[in-house]
Amino acid sequence: MRIRVRGPSGQSTVTLDDTATIKDLRDQIVEKTGLTAFDVKYGYPLQPLELGSYQPGQTISETGVKLNGESLIVAPKEGSKPPSEAKKEPPATLSQLSTSSQKPQTNNADDPPEIASPEHAGTFVLRVMPDDNSCLFRAVGAAVMGDMDTMVELRSIIAGAIQSNPTEYTAAILGKKPDEYCQWIQNEDSWGGAIELKILSEYFNIEICSIDVQTLNMFQFNEGAPTRCIVVYSGIHYDVLALSPSHPPYTRANPLADGDTKIFEAVDPVVLEKAKELCKVLQGKHYYTDTSGFTVRCNVCGGTFTGERGATKHAAETGHYDFGEAG
Repeated sequence: MRIRVRGPSGQSTVTLDDTATIKDLRDQIVEKTGLTAFDVKYGYPLQPLELGSYQPGQTISETGVKLNGESLIVAPKEGSKPPSEAKKEPPATLSQLSTSSQKPQTNNADDPPEIASPEHAGTFVLRVMPDDNSCLFRAVGAAVMGDMDTMVELRSIIAGAIQSNPTEYTAAILGKKPDEYCQWIQNEDSWGGAIELKILSEYFNIEICSIDVQTLNMFQFNEGAPTRCIVVYSGIHYDVLALSPSHPPYTRANPLADGDTKIFEAVDPVVLEKAKELCKVLQGKHYYTDTSGFTVRCNVCGGTFTGERGATKHAAETGHYDFGEAG
């Protein structure tokens, strides 16, 4: 199973086999974060993962908790020492080794940031999607269809649009023959990107606004549509922005997604302002992966490559399109 670990120093990926125990998972979290005392949250919406309630030798599969493809949000346990004090030389995580040298400005990575919006009588919050190569489809599905488990349907929409518009979606645009791309994008392990955001925005007649956490650049697909949703891109992952109804001073969102608003009027400028504010906080937490410098592994042949460019070159040469971070 592949699990992403997000801690105070950044994010990395761990790979465990089916016989891995709770102790194995704890050891990996300690190695990746440098924390010896920590709290863990996971899922959508976020919920505590009480590792202490299980026996160390119990296998993860025996707990009934499905962690494959999940993100674990790891934070120092209240009152514990930060990594630099608890361990003089904590092991470097992937993000420390191969992304920019910017350090997190906070040790509080337990929850996504929450931005008060008195104008909307609510709180803007990041709803975190599972890390299972379908995060783009989950994020868009959560917004436009009210259900993040619509990946198969959305992938089918992509394939249909490409087949219906052969003059627009050529091999030169897609990077491979249209028929091959249609077959590939319907594979549950295939990542989506700008092409998919464009097609889905036009299909649902909604503007999809994508904000890059690392650069804070904003990309708007189907601009001019009457409504918009906002996805947050952290290098190799997409989450979705939501407005949670709350009470004054509007600083605490509902931990559950019930009542969320994820589609907004395009004429409302405050939404984009709040979205950028939230992404700036995420940037300060180093909630991104620098895709120009990180190391990726081909899950087909096991080869490792530097950055998106290296992975793209390998894919073009071999036809291998299943990549993950090299932990």
